[in-house]
Amino acid sequence: MSSNASTHTPHGDLAIIPMKGCEKFADMVNYYLTNSRGMSPDHSYIVKPDLIRFGTGEAKAVLRHTARGLDAYIISDCFNYGVTYKMYGMEVPFSPDDHFQDLKRVIAAMAGKAGRITVIMPMLYEGRQHRRTTRESMDCAIALQELTHMGVKNIITFDAHDPRVLNAIPLDGFDNVQAAYQMLKALKKNVEDIKLDSSDDIMVISPDEGGMSRSIYYSSVLGVSLGMFYKRRDYSRVVDGKNPIVAHEFLGDSVEGKDMIVVDDMISSGGSMFDVAKQLKDRGARRIFIFSTFGLFVEGFDKFDEYYEKGIIDKVFTTNLIYNPPELADKEWYCNVNMSKYVALIVDTLNLDNTISKLLDPVDRIKKLLEK
Repeated sequence: MSSNASTHTPHGDLAIIPMKGCEKFADMVNYYLTNSRGMSPDHSYIVKPDLIRFGTGEAKAVLRHTARGLDAYIISDCFNYGVTYKMYGMEVPFSPDDHFQDLKRVIAAMAGKAGRITVIMPMLYEGRQHRRTTRESMDCAIALQELTHMGVKNIITFDAHDPRVLNAIPLDGFDNVQAAYQMLKALKKNVEDIKLDSSDDIMVISPDEGGMSRSIYYSSVLGVSLGMFYKRRDYSRVVDGKNPIVAHEFLGDSVEGKDMIVVDDMISSGGSMFDVAKQLKDRGARRIFIFSTFGLFVEGFDKFDEYYEKGIIDKVFTTNLIYNPPELADKEWYCNVNMSKYVALIVDTLNLDNTISKLLDPVDRIKKLLEK
């Protein structure tokens, strides 16, 4: 990361505020920031809040640092179940709701004194509850409005499940960032014989119709073919809050003998990915690489181990933008994509009031990667 060449002065004193579970990621962001700005190794932009829990589970936030005039960047991972608190003597894992309430507490602790508040929430809180199809809550839209009403000026998220949710706050800053360049770079690093720009050797696959836009981007930039599965659902039943998938149907050219890049925003249980990977293998696909910005793995890793041992999947790439359990790093099929340098570059650019347009569209960097 190079220093940001600009005549602009910083918007305010830079502060990186990590929420619970984000301390390690924030430290890496701080490292790249101080390094690029030529600061001494002892310098830190980290301002750590005290998040205090009472025995009942109630809480408060205390900021032991002046908030006046700060250009504050709060990093919040609402899906980090690796942190806990005690309630009535029981050890309770943080839920997304707990993380979101703590985020609001930190904003409230600034009491309107910060010069500007930006929330970096890699995986958008309630991002899957983004639209109304019946008499139901619109949690994501309400959450965004809550943050902006509290004084948040910018919200930065990655690979939003549906970016149109920004319509809930049309007059406020909302940036949806992609990890496409970092994913392709990690693939090239870990699979040296991959041919990224050959339609005869590789194909991009969307596991459902909802993810077509991100897959179209990959296939367009790489100049390779695109395929899609669509989900046939049983709309007469509801299981775990959604209509169960009956089958995945494929639309696209022949996949025989080609490497597959299957692109999605998140891996929840992995069920859809397993079905897609198996169908691709049955159609003669060579190797299968899964790109998912967020790896939730809500049902563990056993099925991934099984499909890897059977040769159905080859590599799974997810970012470190949300919590990754320690045992994940030991899996042969897993590759972690570090996004801290990219986040540091975004923070550095915004703090100097420069445009991040080029950072949001990495097509030039992808083309340079292909030239190499």
